Amino acid sequence: MFKNKKLLITGGTGSFGNAVLNGLLSSDVTEIRVFSRDEKKQDDMRKRYNSSKLQFYIGDVRDPRSVAAAMRGVDYVFHAAALKQVPSCEFHPMEAVRTNVLGTENVLAEAVAAGVKRVVCLSTDKAVYPINAMGISKAMMEKVMVAASRNLEGSATTICGTRYGNVMASRGSVIPLFIEQVRAGKPITITDPFMTRFMMTLPDAVDLVLYAFQHGNNGDIFVQKAPAATVETLAKAMLELMGQPKHPIHIIGTRHGEKLYEALLAREEMACAQDMGDYYRVPPDGRDLNYAKFVEQGDQKLTQTAHGEDYNSHNTRRLDVEGMKQLLLKLPLMRRIAAGEYATTEDY
Repeated sequence: MFKNKKLLITGGTGSFGNAVLNGLLSSDVTEIRVFSRDEKKQDDMRKRYNSSKLQFYIGDVRDPRSVAAAMRGVDYVFHAAALKQVPSCEFHPMEAVRTNVLGTENVLAEAVAAGVKRVVCLSTDKAVYPINAMGISKAMMEKVMVAASRNLEGSATTICGTRYGNVMASRGSVIPLFIEQVRAGKPITITDPFMTRFMMTLPDAVDLVLYAFQHGNNGDIFVQKAPAATVETLAKAMLELMGQPKHPIHIIGTRHGEKLYEALLAREEMACAQDMGDYYRVPPDGRDLNYAKFVEQGDQKLTQTAHGEDYNSHNTRRLDVEGMKQLLLKLPLMRRIAAGEYATTEDY
């Protein structure tokens, strides 16, 4: 599907971008453009991959001119650029708005102007029932995506999105932190032992985006069904794989902006979600501003589902320590560590 095509990845120097490159550089894609504002990471990637298919563009999604320059001649876009750290977004919410919301508007506008065929926007479970600035900004990003998709009649561009939970061992995730704490001889710090999170590997995240790319219509949001585990289960599984099951675990309490569990689909979305097997598809709300008929006559299905459950990390398939270990061993990083080798997230 990428034969003789050009792909642009915004935020392409991150974990997701690297995972895409690992999978697609060996395909018959013509060119992959990495767009980001981090010249050091771009230089590292240039040396690491050493591929003529790889092109680098310095720029920021906040600047439509730099986005437009990178977008010329592109067939497909994976929009991964975002501020993703909850604490930094809490202290600098307008920075999250400028990158996650306004930056997305710039990417979509320039993609349409350039005649890009498909755009997939990457979102997060924190956008569902958001309680922190990062989640709120990503929820608004989704709204921007859906709104832009409504105005594409007659356009060559299709815009859709994905949502996923924690990507294990990605940059800024808890797994590298736990590894560093153990190596430093410090206790592993966990917030709440009963806190649950969806668990996905980077290849899972890439598969979700590729599925959306292949099957998405304008405004669709795709969610991959994923298992979950408590933070305590994750910590114990990691310690066993590292050969230190008795290593101390210190409970520090829930941090500002954190939930006990995350949701990938709201109750209201479950009312219209289509079960695609390994995935859920949430079609866009097709109403326009002439919505008097929707006020005068409701929807019984929405009422019934609103009394049901959302799809969250408390009610999905729960992993025990053994199950978590098996999932962790899908990570090259953890396989090397379990074999007694020294490895870092750069070995992902």
